Amino acid sequence: MSVIHHIGLTGGIGSGKSTVAGLLTERGAAVIDADAISRSLTAPGGRALEAIARCFGADMITPDGAMDRVAMRARVFSDPQAKKQLEGIIHPLVGQVTQEQTQQALDSGKTCLVFDVPLLVESGDRWRQKVQHVLVVDCEVATQINRVRQRSGLSEAEVQRIIEQQASRIQRLACADSVIYNQGIDLDGLKLQVGFWALRFGL
Repeated sequence: MSVIHHIGLTGGIGSGKSTVAGLLTERGAAVIDADAISRSLTAPGGRALEAIARCFGADMITPDGAMDRVAMRARVFSDPQAKKQLEGIIHPLVGQVTQEQTQQALDSGKTCLVFDVPLLVESGDRWRQKVQHVLVVDCEVATQINRVRQRSGLSEAEVQRIIEQQASRIQRLACADSVIYNQGIDLDGLKLQVGFWALRFGL
């Protein structure tokens, strides 16, 4: 019987975590993206919309039937209680869909399951208990800011604010079983690091 590896993949915004997830997919891992699942829950037809409308009001739903992400972001940044309420809606549903996707991956014969979780460290034991190994994609904070500004057009202050909402670099590294240092290298260099790391998990 094949050994099933459960890997937690995380990294701060702009670290290159999504690129690493893509490279692991190319090598045959099943990548289960918690952020993508969360977004799908608040997209038109998403499972969380009814509860969000009940909790926050129908005006938090856009005319096309999605959650108003801009309005909700402003609300939770200014109101810690609203943040807890939203998490109370989203987190159980993320867990439900994650379990569904995990079973689909196992049914298809995948032996390396990579759970791409931006807020893995912030979630405490909720995610740590589900994975056997935590892989952190790391870089300098200044590099995070530059990358996010280039791709999003946000100001430095806006990016800094997002970074401050996440676990610190030190906190992420303290939780890491392995680190991919995505600083001062090109895509080929990143592929090399990912390849060396992946060999131990049969990828």
